Amino acid sequence: MAEKKKIGFIDLFIDEWHANNYPKRFRSAKRSNEFELGYAWEEAPLEGRRNLQQWCAEMGMIPAASIEEVVEKSDCICVLAPANPEVHERLAELALKSGKPVYIDKPFADSLATAERIFATAEKYGTPLMSSSALRFSDELLSGKLQELKPVLFTTTGGGRSFDEYGIHQLEMIVSVMGADVKNITFTGNGKRLSFSYEYADGSMAQLSYSLFMPFTITAAGESGSITYPAASHTFENLINAMLDFFAEGKSRIPKEQTLGIAALLEKSVAMLHGREVREN
Repeated sequence: MAEKKKIGFIDLFIDEWHANNYPKRFRSAKRSNEFELGYAWEEAPLEGRRNLQQWCAEMGMIPAASIEEVVEKSDCICVLAPANPEVHERLAELALKSGKPVYIDKPFADSLATAERIFATAEKYGTPLMSSSALRFSDELLSGKLQELKPVLFTTTGGGRSFDEYGIHQLEMIVSVMGADVKNITFTGNGKRLSFSYEYADGSMAQLSYSLFMPFTITAAGESGSITYPAASHTFENLINAMLDFFAEGKSRIPKEQTLGIAALLEKSVAMLHGREVREN
């Protein structure tokens, strides 16, 4: 029997929702017999939360003394910190130079410029790289029915703690179906309730609506019909399966251009929300 590949975790603080839920999902995933959880490292625990040693004891992982130890002793690496994309480039630096498959949690980066640097480092060292919101992997999007419809209008709703952190989910859905060739963005609302319209070069449109407790939904209209999905199903189960496929095969099924396009749209959208300008590269 082939030796199992070891998955390592690198995090800003380890006691957070993704790190707390990924282990059990890895252990129940389709390719779980090919992988095992190995070493984990955090930069610093948050006050009032479990530290690395406590967390690892409960999760069945091994506390690492450094990022270097995680990278050295792992076959594939998850860089987490899902609420802090501004630290991803720094936390991922050694992993990106390892040549081992690296998954960077959502949002991939806090700017397009950072996203481009991350990809450049990975490509320089031949390191396979993947990043995604789990919403890309809902049953509804994976079915291919939306792509067959060829939408000219695609609308999403969603919520979460803040648009800055959770807007990635709707943008991931939008770009996975409509692409990232957006020529114009309009915005209305505020941090609690907002709407973005994304106009494409071919005249099609995508609309995004956010409010704290709104569910993730999709409605799409094509030239000959429409589809409405009132929920996004099995997102994390499907994401974890896709991650293990990536770790096993060393190839992400998400086009680099889409990940960069999402980073650009998120940066511009967040800047519009907060009244900032984004310098074009």
